Amino acid sequence: MIVPRTSRQEILAKLNKKVDDNLPIFIASAGSGLVAKLLEKAGADCINTFSGARLRANGMGTMSMMWPILDSNKQTIDYTREDIMPAIDGKSFICACLNANDPLKDMVCVLNDLKSIGVFSASNIGPSISYVDKDSEIYRVLTKSGVTLDNEIAMLKLAREMDMVSIGLAFDLEDSFRIVEEAKPDLFCFHAGTTKGGLKGYDSGETIEETASRTEDAYQALRKINPGMLLIAHGAAMENPQDAQYMLDHTSTDGIWTGSSTERIPIERAVYSTAKEFADLRFPRNRKK
Repeated sequence: MIVPRTSRQEILAKLNKKVDDNLPIFIASAGSGLVAKLLEKAGADCINTFSGARLRANGMGTMSMMWPILDSNKQTIDYTREDIMPAIDGKSFICACLNANDPLKDMVCVLNDLKSIGVFSASNIGPSISYVDKDSEIYRVLTKSGVTLDNEIAMLKLAREMDMVSIGLAFDLEDSFRIVEEAKPDLFCFHAGTTKGGLKGYDSGETIEETASRTEDAYQALRKINPGMLLIAHGAAMENPQDAQYMLDHTSTDGIWTGSSTERIPIERAVYSTAKEFADLRFPRNRKK
């Protein structure tokens, strides 16, 4: 087994060509090698690995990664190396979503470890302090203890300095502005919220029209800061391909990012439906014992 390698230059050239050809960029998360293989076969440009996806593969919700269930960075690096990289052919590149606030790991070492296994892209979503409501007590406690967006911005800047593709992500405009202005990521995803649908999704009641409107408002503001940056849509009411098409039709996005929509929800539906058919099988009435 020789895992295919790529580079920052090759990745950005492919992404920019898609934009020039008026084709949407497609980013998707994978918590297992099988999902990664299928995503690549389907045409995903980028496959994200992060602890939330790994936990989804174990039947938990994405946001369970916010609790100390596992060492997020170790989990991401280990399963990316052992499950994801050997499963793909190299047509898709891998982006590792990291916990830049890990006090036990030097991000230079973490990024070097990723490059050594063939990963040349990093994001700040694994997890991000931007998930947490700023008016909450937990946010104040976390930031007081040193869990800050500053560390995530520093990691994204470091990734670019280390010749990796940086993908920034934030949940609100304040954090979005800071990441775009200070980290200058190659791609930025305005995370509209946890994806609804399936067994573990969260439905805030927002419609796809409202998700698109909020996302476009963010884009208009962010493009004033960095007009040439690639912007990606993700989350909230964008549950299925029809929703994603609505985002492409009604925002100025350069592409879409799926997580649960192409991983957890399809698996839930397909496995349950097929297993139920097997479980409902019966012996013939005239069966002889």
